[in-house]
Amino acid sequence: MNTLLVVVCLAISTIPIGIIGGIQGFQSESIILIGLIFLVTFFVSLTISYFITKPLEKLTKNIDKISKGKLDVNLEPSEIYEINNLTDSLNRVMASLKLAIHKVGVKKGEIFEDAVKTKEAVEKKQNDLLDSITGWAWESDSKGIYTFCSRNISSLLGYKPQEIIGKSVFDFIVPEDVKKTKQVFNEATRNKKPIRNLENWNVTKNGEKICVVTNGVPFFDGDNNLLGYRGVDTDITREKRTESKISLLNKELADLKMEVTELLNERDGKKRSESISLGKKKLDEKWSEHEFDSVYLFDENANILDCNENMYKRLGYSKSEMLSLNMADFDALESKKEIMEKIDQAKKNGVHSFKTIHKRKDGSAILVHENLQYLKDKNTFKCIVREDFSIK
Repeated sequence: MNTLLVVVCLAISTIPIGIIGGIQGFQSESIILIGLIFLVTFFVSLTISYFITKPLEKLTKNIDKISKGKLDVNLEPSEIYEINNLTDSLNRVMASLKLAIHKVGVKKGEIFEDAVKTKEAVEKKQNDLLDSITGWAWESDSKGIYTFCSRNISSLLGYKPQEIIGKSVFDFIVPEDVKKTKQVFNEATRNKKPIRNLENWNVTKNGEKICVVTNGVPFFDGDNNLLGYRGVDTDITREKRTESKISLLNKELADLKMEVTELLNERDGKKRSESISLGKKKLDEKWSEHEFDSVYLFDENANILDCNENMYKRLGYSKSEMLSLNMADFDALESKKEIMEKIDQAKKNGVHSFKTIHKRKDGSAILVHENLQYLKDKNTFKCIVREDFSIK
């Protein structure tokens, strides 16, 4: 304020100098007169400005105190008419405010201090909530420029919020995902719709890649014009990598199953040749229990109902554990769906035989030949198991 005042006074002081110079010209004999006029004008302007601005500065400080809840401020009258009117108006406002406070029965500090405390509490609650989410909260304008970002982005992308604000959401997405993400964002903004479960890979400050899922909702002004989006990005990198590993393991398991199936089919071909040459037993004929030492009963849902001692000992279970299992729990080759198909075949034909792999409790495997028999009178099934030593 003081610097501005000096500049204004200097400007005013040059006015008479310019007038004299324009009339008489800047002659040597008039230099002293011009200097004297300049000094007098400058000091007169400075004095008048001081007496005008001093009451304004004091009034401004008093208004600031009033805004903080100090209603006992003494507003002194001024010699300047306009400032004096403003002072009188403020005195009347404070008198009305004091009367209102007295009628309500609260302390003046409670109005201002509690409001500040409430605001601070709300802000802290909001920050605590934002810090507790697994991702980071953000807000952007309608063009995808960040206008807000929560603090926990630092632990995920490595940036501080102030490094994010003002930049585009697409600046942090890997190049191969930008086109897809822009299409989804542009379609959402065009239709003023939320963004749901949009997966995209982001690049962290140190160059690593993390996968996030983006969810956001639009917000509008009073005329329903789209202002931007508010949402949350959640880190799902671990889940995506786990999915990739599971997919790879499923492929390896399918390849292994195919190899085992080929071996079993080759073994079946040899057995069929032997059976034809002997002209005796067919593959699907019933076995008698005394020939083999592992037998169990099960229902049409493949749940184990009973078993002999050799069955559960062969797999490394206790009998109670064995009775709590389903056939799919210890069959390492067939899925539950494939087992149910074989049960249907046994129910339809009375008997069904096949080769598979049993998985022991300790994880080791046994190649076995199973013969399923349908017990129609009890509507249950019996399975006689023979360990197959043909493949080692």
